[in-house]
Amino acid sequence: MDATGVEWTGEVERVWQRVRPRFARAEARVRCRRYLVGLLSRVERKNGWQLAEAAGEATPHGMQALLNRAVWDADGVRDDLRAYVVEHLGDPAAVLIVDETGFLKKGDKSAGVQRQYSGTAGRIENCQIGIFVAYAGPRGTAFLDRALYLPRVWTDDPARCAAAGVPAALPFQTKPDLARAMLARALDAGVPGGWVTGDEVYGGDRRLRVWLEERDVSHVLAVKRTEPLWARTARGPAQVPAEDLVAALPTAAWERLSAGDGAKGPRVFDWARVPLRPLRDPTRGYWLLARRSLDATPELAYYVCFSPAATPLAELVRVAGARWAIEVGFEAAKGEVGLDQYEVRRWDGWHRHVTLALLAHAVLAATRATAQKGGLATIR
Repeated sequence: MDATGVEWTGEVERVWQRVRPRFARAEARVRCRRYLVGLLSRVERKNGWQLAEAAGEATPHGMQALLNRAVWDADGVRDDLRAYVVEHLGDPAAVLIVDETGFLKKGDKSAGVQRQYSGTAGRIENCQIGIFVAYAGPRGTAFLDRALYLPRVWTDDPARCAAAGVPAALPFQTKPDLARAMLARALDAGVPGGWVTGDEVYGGDRRLRVWLEERDVSHVLAVKRTEPLWARTARGPAQVPAEDLVAALPTAAWERLSAGDGAKGPRVFDWARVPLRPLRDPTRGYWLLARRSLDATPELAYYVCFSPAATPLAELVRVAGARWAIEVGFEAAKGEVGLDQYEVRRWDGWHRHVTLALLAHAVLAATRATAQKGGLATIR
């Protein structure tokens, strides 16, 4: 049982049986089980030393070897993770959420580390950035995939990449590029879910939006107020900044709706939408969605939406509000299973620890969903 009172021991055994064929040797299989149990335990810090002590091992060498030297397929375990999440949380109404989180680091040796903006810290810090896809359904939220972002200063320096174990000749990929690759894996695997959502980093990438449209994937993606969007004007179709389209809306266009429950209760805002793409496919809806706070000085947020033409406003609002679930998921994965408590520098080590931590987090999500017998499962 973990610190929040969730009984997970039986479930972690079933998960381990699922992933054990991904490990080449029996020693690594056994240590994988110990690692998962340690991540789910009450151990204060989920690093090599404390996980080893919890497993009754005299040194951290075995745990470190699991992350750095043992032969096993972390991407195969990632695929097992995805299948496990769908098995326990799958639902046609689920939302795929793309977002990033920062991992504060010292020095300049850890793969992908540099001074860059971290939303976790709220400022520029020396850190690594991980890109993630989460799955938020009526029964709970868990993660499907992960990728380590490599800034261009890394991909332009082959010697530095080699020293950190980065695969040879790995090209530079933007954060939306990484998100698209992960979404493609989920969609190609038949993950059920009607929507994709993400913040401005991803919504501001037109190539990602076009790619989702080409695959007929409904989405609600945040954009900046200055994002130019095609709309009908008095002079015909033209590109207009998002904020200008919303500023022209009449008072009657706004509707007060909840975007779902938050930590302090329902998250209520005023919402409105503006049709986009005058020459659009009539069977599909293209909108700019606007959210306005209820403060004395209202704050506005903007989203580009694509979905079947009959989609009601309330459904777009629900999807926009679903992005909050990944923030809760990050908090839980860091606080409960040590997502950010690794002590590895190399490329493989990062992906291995993070994959096992996401698998441990999924065990908690599945266990809680089962315990609630189909009710809403919230990761806290």
